[in-house]
Amino acid sequence: MVTSTKKGRTPLMRQYYGIKERHPKAVLLFRMGDFYETFDEDAKTVSRILGITLTTRNNGEADDVPMAGFPHHSVDSHLPKLIRSGLRVAICEQVEDASSSSGKVVDRDVVEVVTPGVSFRDQLLNPKQSTYVAAVHWDGDTAGVSFLDATTGEFAVTEVAAPDVLPLLQSIAPSEILVDKRQKGRVPDRMAKEVAVTPQEDWVFGYDFAYETLTQHFDTHSLKGFGVEHMDTGLVAAGAVLHYLQETQKGAVPHIRRIQRYEQDEHIALDAETKRNLELVRPMQEDAEGALIDMLDTTQTPMGARLLRSWLVRPLRDVDAIQARQDAVAHWVDAQSDRADLREELAQVGDLERLASKVVTGRARPRDLIAIKLTLKQLPRLKPFVTNTGCDALAALNDALTLCPDVVDHIQEALVDDPPAKISEGGLIRDGYSDELDELRDVASSGKQWVADMEQEESERTGIPSLKVGFNKVFGYYIEVTNTHTEKVPDRYIRKQTLVNSERYITPELKEYEEKILTAEEKIEQLEHELFNELRMVIAEHTPRLQDNAHQLARLDVFAALAHGAETHNYVQPTVDDSLVIDIEAGRHPVVERSLQAGEAFIPNDVRVDPDSQQVLIITGPNMAGKSVALRQTGLIVLLAQIGAFVPADSAHIGVVDRIFTRVGASDNLSAGESTFLVEMNETANILNNATSRSLILLDEVGRGTSTFDGLSIAWALVEYLHEQPEVAARTLFATHYHELNALAERLDRVRNYRIQVQEHDGEIIFLRKLVAGGADHSYGIEVARMAGLPDLVIHRAREILAHLEQQDLAVDTEGTANPDAAAPDAEEVPDMEDGVMGQMSLFQQADPKAEALKEAVQSIDPNRMTPIEALMKIAELKKMLEG
Repeated sequence: MVTSTKKGRTPLMRQYYGIKERHPKAVLLFRMGDFYETFDEDAKTVSRILGITLTTRNNGEADDVPMAGFPHHSVDSHLPKLIRSGLRVAICEQVEDASSSSGKVVDRDVVEVVTPGVSFRDQLLNPKQSTYVAAVHWDGDTAGVSFLDATTGEFAVTEVAAPDVLPLLQSIAPSEILVDKRQKGRVPDRMAKEVAVTPQEDWVFGYDFAYETLTQHFDTHSLKGFGVEHMDTGLVAAGAVLHYLQETQKGAVPHIRRIQRYEQDEHIALDAETKRNLELVRPMQEDAEGALIDMLDTTQTPMGARLLRSWLVRPLRDVDAIQARQDAVAHWVDAQSDRADLREELAQVGDLERLASKVVTGRARPRDLIAIKLTLKQLPRLKPFVTNTGCDALAALNDALTLCPDVVDHIQEALVDDPPAKISEGGLIRDGYSDELDELRDVASSGKQWVADMEQEESERTGIPSLKVGFNKVFGYYIEVTNTHTEKVPDRYIRKQTLVNSERYITPELKEYEEKILTAEEKIEQLEHELFNELRMVIAEHTPRLQDNAHQLARLDVFAALAHGAETHNYVQPTVDDSLVIDIEAGRHPVVERSLQAGEAFIPNDVRVDPDSQQVLIITGPNMAGKSVALRQTGLIVLLAQIGAFVPADSAHIGVVDRIFTRVGASDNLSAGESTFLVEMNETANILNNATSRSLILLDEVGRGTSTFDGLSIAWALVEYLHEQPEVAARTLFATHYHELNALAERLDRVRNYRIQVQEHDGEIIFLRKLVAGGADHSYGIEVARMAGLPDLVIHRAREILAHLEQQDLAVDTEGTANPDAAAPDAEEVPDMEDGVMGQMSLFQQADPKAEALKEAVQSIDPNRMTPIEALMKIAELKKMLEG
């Protein structure tokens, strides 16, 4: 919002507001000399976020405007804070040399717009994580979704049913979502709270505009060659996201070379709850360690790390594709010595994927080109590792790797081995690369010697031993003579500057050579800049080869890393097929296993889920015994198998799943008015509405957020529904404290009871962490509470109450099993609990003859007919009854 009126503004502020009007939704960093300045509302925002001083600037006859700024060299530390606050930042630079502005305001323009989803700056990028900007467009019941990583050139599009937009976006995990401003309300609230949502003008989401944007960029007549021609709704989203990238980067996006069709059916869709509950990419507790990616990622390159992360959150469903990855991993597990050598060579590889993008967008610096050269020089050393391996996946990788000796030679001939970080520092072009540059350098270097010779000659000629020839940027070259020897100064010296203790002079000869030297240095700087830009453009022509090599190196890195982890931690190759069986022998949790203290052993467990015989496993047992670990490790083993990795088990047979659903723990969403129980029910409803017979469901407590009988009834009905409805008869592990659910195994053919084994010894419970057949008869909750340190008085009373409650447990059917259908009495049979304290106390009161006698004695007293003496005597009598 502009608060200053136009009337009477200074020329500089008129320029500022003109640029700001073109970028109204971005914070404008306005370059003024050595500072970036912000004004008006931008200044207030920047001051608050960065904690810098808010001042004002004179605006001529107009009102003074708020101003806040910082040195230009600190932009890399301040920019991430602004972007993480969800802001878009337009960077406005001086595009004209101030010395040639002839007194007018220096020309300025926005050279880059940085957003949460679009940035090429290293300080804003996680080298191990892709940064996506996505666009969504709804058309009736269909939604088009497109996502793009500006730093790597990855660009994909798909179409899904409108309800599937949220799980798809959660799987992609974009940093920014673009949407037609008319459809902003359709962005799921959960995503809108987690991701920056950027509304766009409606015309950006027009089909004709999108199609033209895409075909013009790819220089094609149609999009048939990409296999996306028929995806009308998806192309609208793709055109919008490409236009956004072009707009923020001023059209410089030639590294976007192709658009791929993202086949959602090829991947498991992992919603946010599943990724969070299985702790795939971050632990549930933000300050804790232990996400699966942290344990799994031993890749040697940033692009390998990004690819592994992508595989982890988008597991495959196609058996052939999974087995192809497995074969590559298996090769490197067996070739242990070669794998170690390969990983040493990969450690010398740079981030070729992002380096290529920097080159083609004109952002590469000298050291970036050196990194490209060193990476390409590794290819001849890497190629033998994937030659004649007998593995189809590695053979395809070998065919796709392209040696680039011409690119290496270009860089080697042009740049010195250790160039400066910035072009402006000079000295980056190798001697012998340019005759013109070599000549200029000779002039500059000989000039230094000429100055030294002149200083000696003039000192001898004038007899002034302290005579010095010096240089500064303001006065150029000069001859300095101390006041002691000023009488010896010859007439041909021209006084230039008077100092306290000396005088400075010039001579026609010195002035002439000064011009020659300074002109040479200026030309050197300009020529080096030109030569570097030419080199960058030459390398940019090879971008497709660089990007393809980057992709193959990333795959090779991931295969070797997965093999390294498998061999190091004793993982096995699972059998993966199209069956519906999940059979894991001695499975282990990959994260928990590695987080145990030295000498502490992980207890493995067998899990078999078979829709023909044991579709639903009811797992009971106390808290802390290991129910949640058993559930999560099953999910993680299935997921690892479906990314093509080996798994932590003695053996595993995995029938591929189409979805993994988890419902774990208790959480709320109070800001949206959702209680813990409502969140739990929302998550459960999502599972029942989207699961299929090929899904895997992991339930860790359902119904605990409400009353016991309500919760038990919901849990009971849930198991029946999963068992009886063929379309959602998913393979299910259900961990619960409702041991009453064990009765379902007697009623339903494909329900089986399991429990986490515990042992009682001298009143103590010992967790054996072992999953065995059969149900637990109680939950040991009071014992766990005692272990947690609750006062003994509380523990003792809890045991009394539990004993009383267990006498009033569920009704029991004729076979001796709990039956909720018989447990609920008719409304008129429910005791009236509103009769006062005595009625409430009776529920928790343990049957005790002494207490009953005391109660009768108290009830027989009539206080209105007792004298004070009789009352005291009665109190003494009651006290004896208590003590007796």
